[in-house]
Amino acid sequence: MFVYVGIAVVLVGVLGGFAAHGGPLGVLIQPSEFFIIGGATIGSLMISSPIRNLKQLVAAIGAVTRGDRYTKEVYVNTLKTMYEVFTIATRDGLINLEQHIEHPEKSAIFAKNEFLLQHHHGLAFFCDTIKLLLGGGVPPHDLEAMLEADIESHHAETATTPTMIQKIGDSLPGLGIVAAVLGIVVTMQAIDGPPAEIGNKVAAALVGTFIGVLASYGFVQPLATHIEVLNQSEARFFECIKAGVVAFSKGNAPIMVVEFSRRVIFSDVRPTFNELESAVRSSAKPAENQPPPESA
Repeated sequence: MFVYVGIAVVLVGVLGGFAAHGGPLGVLIQPSEFFIIGGATIGSLMISSPIRNLKQLVAAIGAVTRGDRYTKEVYVNTLKTMYEVFTIATRDGLINLEQHIEHPEKSAIFAKNEFLLQHHHGLAFFCDTIKLLLGGGVPPHDLEAMLEADIESHHAETATTPTMIQKIGDSLPGLGIVAAVLGIVVTMQAIDGPPAEIGNKVAAALVGTFIGVLASYGFVQPLATHIEVLNQSEARFFECIKAGVVAFSKGNAPIMVVEFSRRVIFSDVRPTFNELESAVRSSAKPAENQPPPESA
């Protein structure tokens, strides 16, 4: 929602200022200029990016409209899930986690964390790492290095999208100039016409430059920055899980494990120590005491 407000502010600021100077808003409506710039932009994207990256681009734009998913509530629920998992492992042994980890969609523990269940990469990141601990023989420093490599790989993959958008934003002023030059070509063909007609054609041509510059600096490049911020927020979520798993592998108690995880969360969504303690202590006991689900 906040993104739409920003778009409205840009349009009102630019168009309102233009109108305040006595500029006729109707002259900015030039379908041919929009068609040239829009078509060139879409074609440039298709040339520069494979289909899978274009799909990621569409998904990233959708994520921008939804806003940052990693709220304090999400982190509290994730820390509670980790606490319950590691409590069972400490109290009953790692072997009792097997069915919860192998089939998280059937687990009473994970059932209370719908966000994590739907976050397929995050769920696999956590469960696959616990499976390694079940197998044993992975030193904490090797485990940490493995998780860091996973996070780095995910970051490299998601960094492609804002880079693509940034490059398109950089090219938009140039594409606007292309549209303007084509408009001047049309103008020169009518150079012997009346001055009013020539003026209208020149104005239409200059609209192309205006559209390209405004689209670049007013919308496309800020969009790339927003996606980068969302990617950083997602990376921090993985860092939170990593910190907890590594802390557990070093033999820390469950309450200390989630405290390690809490400390890596960004301050604006980080629960306080008291909030975390209250959440994990009030975590429902039945989910811990129920027998693990049977294999399908």
